[in-house]
Amino acid sequence: MDRHRLSAIAHTHHPIAAPLLGVNVNRLLRRADRQPTARILDLGCGEAAWALQALAHHPDGHADAVDLNRHALERAATAAAERGLADRLTLHERDARSYVPDGDYDLVLCVGSTHALGGFAGTLELAGRHAHPDGVLLIGECFWEAPPTPEALAALGLRPEDHTGLADLVDAAEQAGWTPVYAHVSDTAEWDNYEWSWTGSLTGWALDNPGHPDAAEALAQAREHRERWLRGYRKVLGFVTLVLRRC
Repeated sequence: MDRHRLSAIAHTHHPIAAPLLGVNVNRLLRRADRQPTARILDLGCGEAAWALQALAHHPDGHADAVDLNRHALERAATAAAERGLADRLTLHERDARSYVPDGDYDLVLCVGSTHALGGFAGTLELAGRHAHPDGVLLIGECFWEAPPTPEALAALGLRPEDHTGLADLVDAAEQAGWTPVYAHVSDTAEWDNYEWSWTGSLTGWALDNPGHPDAAEALAQAREHRERWLRGYRKVLGFVTLVLRRC
């Protein structure tokens, strides 16, 4: 099954591809607000849920949203039209690492997609190039909430050094020239909501489409993901969304 199509189906009921509830998305966007926020960039946008919500906060703003997932971008276009925001959102189907903007942005977002931009350090460097001198970055990244167990590492296919603790993550941001002015650490309820939505959406699609050639694989993928989460990284892998300004 095409991984982009799989991801789009899995995010049917949770278009924000990260463990955050809507109330916290709005809180983070308010904390990132430095009026006027006229230009917004969402790197690795998925269904552009962050960009669309940022536009709802800034009625005079315009957003560019960049992703390789055509299925997710199609959903983003539909959502933008439904919310009356299509004229203020430009979708770019391309690798975010090669995106060349026309000018600087007031707010640059990358939440849950840092792996595609060279990790946390690579994301700070790339996103920072797109932000104007007084611009704000809103970056979401994983960290070890508890010492990684062998089960968690096996489930995630990671090594202990692939993530740091939260304090070291903040230190890395400051060493790169960015300091947090606010942050939100996702709690267990947010993680559970995200993971149950991910696996449940994929499972539900497979059960609703039993004759589809991808149904059996989708069901297997959902089951495997659920097992890796529940028996591996639940309450071990953390997620923080940082509101950053240049220091």
